[in-house]
Amino acid sequence: MGTGLTNPLLRRLEKQGLLISEWNTEESRPRKFYRVSPEGARVRTGLLREWQDLGASISRLTKGDR
Repeated sequence: MGTGLTNPLLRRLEKQGLLISEWNTEESRPRKFYRVSPEGARVRTGLLREWQDLGASISRLTKGDR
């Protein structure tokens, strides 16, 4: 994945309040670092729960086909 894909995605997630960014200017080349915001952590938890529920449902459905 190149920066042409990741940078717009990171900026969009930051604008939505799901990420927090900060600049590190201590090195010769400034770098922007991202971390998950509290709201981002809540969204991640909800999405993970939905994914696990979907996996469990698919598992139940496929076990019935055997």
